[in-house]
Amino acid sequence: MNKDNKNIVSIEDRIPKLKEARKKKANRRLVFYMTIFFFLISIIVYLQSPLSEVKTITVHNNSFITDEEITELSGLLDKPNIWAIDFADIESKLKDNPVIEEVDVERKLPNTVAITVEEKEIIGIIEDGTNYLPVLHTGEVLDSVEYQSFTGEAPLLIGFTDEEFLKKMADELYQLPPDILDLISEVYWKPEEGNQNNILLFMNDGFVVKGTIMDFAEGMAVYPSVVSQLDPNTKGIIHIGVGVYFESFESDADIEEEEEIEESLE
Repeated sequence: MNKDNKNIVSIEDRIPKLKEARKKKANRRLVFYMTIFFFLISIIVYLQSPLSEVKTITVHNNSFITDEEITELSGLLDKPNIWAIDFADIESKLKDNPVIEEVDVERKLPNTVAITVEEKEIIGIIEDGTNYLPVLHTGEVLDSVEYQSFTGEAPLLIGFTDEEFLKKMADELYQLPPDILDLISEVYWKPEEGNQNNILLFMNDGFVVKGTIMDFAEGMAVYPSVVSQLDPNTKGIIHIGVGVYFESFESDADIEEEEEIEESLE
């Protein structure tokens, strides 16, 4: 009898604890559901508010097409909802530009879109009246893309009125290492009766280069080593034809030659 009484007391002692445990469990469940509810409400409010609109557009890896042009072509200036962006549509629009080869569009929360482009290999710019047109490594002139000014991203190709020689020159420039190509400011086609391949180059470091279109890339490979042995204050002509040698503009004859070069380019 005493044993049974003890058991009854023990169960009764447990009942309040069980009730308290159940209450805590119910409260935790209520808090969990309320958190989910408010989280879903927050998402709905965010999607319907200006907070989800595209606020920032970043453009990467472009040289010839400006950030403004790419942004305008993308259609993102209308500030669409960042979750409603059609990436395939944007990429298709940007690829319509003949300079752009590949496009990658990424969503970066909370309201930024990053556009990374890969441009076609442009190795020169050719003057067309008051505008400037990019030239691909194939020699193709992109007459659908016009620049109002020459900004120096690629050499300016002057006097190439013959498509065949323009293509040859473009191919030779394409073979140059980027660090040498970046040194070239202007390339003039100066055909002569005995040699239609004559060219004259003005370099960004102040030197002038005389050579021919044939095997031009091979001849220019030695340009950095030649320049490194010259006094930077002594300007002149580096010949890269049959042999490589340097002529300074110090003598009267050389000064006359320099003046003749300048006159021939006017």
